[in-house]
Amino acid sequence: MEKPEPTVADPRRKILYMAISSVLAEAGFDSADKESLETLSEMCQSLLSEIGQSSRNYCELSGRTIPVIGDVVIALINMGIPIQGLEAFAKRDGRHIVPTPQQVSAQKQLNLLQAGTKNAHPSHIPNHLPALPDPHAYIRTPTHKQPVTEYEAIREKAATQKKDVEKALTKFLAKTSDTHSLFNVEDNMFPLIACKPAHPSYLAALNPTDQVFDFEELEYHYQVANRTEDVPTAPSKDLDDDDDDEGEGKDPKEVKSEEGDAEQTNANQVNNPNIDNPYLRAAIVPKRIKLADSGRMMDP
Repeated sequence: MEKPEPTVADPRRKILYMAISSVLAEAGFDSADKESLETLSEMCQSLLSEIGQSSRNYCELSGRTIPVIGDVVIALINMGIPIQGLEAFAKRDGRHIVPTPQQVSAQKQLNLLQAGTKNAHPSHIPNHLPALPDPHAYIRTPTHKQPVTEYEAIREKAATQKKDVEKALTKFLAKTSDTHSLFNVEDNMFPLIACKPAHPSYLAALNPTDQVFDFEELEYHYQVANRTEDVPTAPSKDLDDDDDDEGEGKDPKEVKSEEGDAEQTNANQVNNPNIDNPYLRAAIVPKRIKLADSGRMMDP
C-alpha cells in the first residue's frame, strides 16, 4: 500500500527528519538526496512503531495501561536489538541535540454561519474532544415566528379577516341565490342579493344544476321513461265486475282527484328537467291493472 508523501505540516515527521539528518551529519555526510532521506525516515518510523506496539502488548499482558521502561526493554530483546550500547550512544560527545518543538497555536476554523457564542466543555468532557457546535443546533431551534402581541396589529388583522369573510359570503350568495340587477340589463356585472331568501335555503345545494343539458332531449327521455304500456280497450266481464266491486265503495269525486294528481305528477316531472336527483324526484304512482286471466288462475 502506498503511503502519502510527508508534509512539512506534520510535526512528528519533521522531528524525525531532523534526527536522521543529525545522525548523517555526525557520520560525515555533507548532503543527502531527498529519496534517500525519505527511505531512512520510513525505515526509522516503521521500527519505532513496531517497538511501541510490542511495548503496549507486554504492558497489557502485565495488567497495566501505561508502558514502562521494562516493557520497552523486553520489546527490544524480543526483536533482537542489542541494548548494551544504548547508554553509551546516548551520552556520546559531540552529539547534535534536536531542538524542542515549539508550541503552535491551532488554526481557528472560520465559521461563516456561526450563530451565537459556543459554550465551553463541561467538567465531565475532556478538553481534547472537539468543541461544541453552535448553540442553536442543540439547545433550541425556533421553527416558527413569534406570535404578534401588539393590540393594534391584532385588531387590524381581525378587521381584515372579517372583511374577507363578508366579501366571500356575499359572492357565494350572489352565485347561489336569487339576485337583482342594479341596471336594467341582462348581464350580471352588478348583482344585488334578493331581500327574501329562498326557503328552504339548503334546497339549492341539493339540486346539481352545474351541468348544461338540452331540455328538449331531456324531455324526450323523461317521456320515454315514464310512458305506460297500452291497456287493451276491450274489457272482459270479469274485469268489469272487479271494477264495479272496487268502485262501489268509492266516491266518483275521489277517483277523479286521484287521477288528476297522478297526471299532475307526471306533468311536473316532464316540465321540470333540472331535478335529476332521484331523492327529490316526485314518486310515480304505478297504475294498477288487473287482468281476467290472473283472477282465473287464482281460483282453485
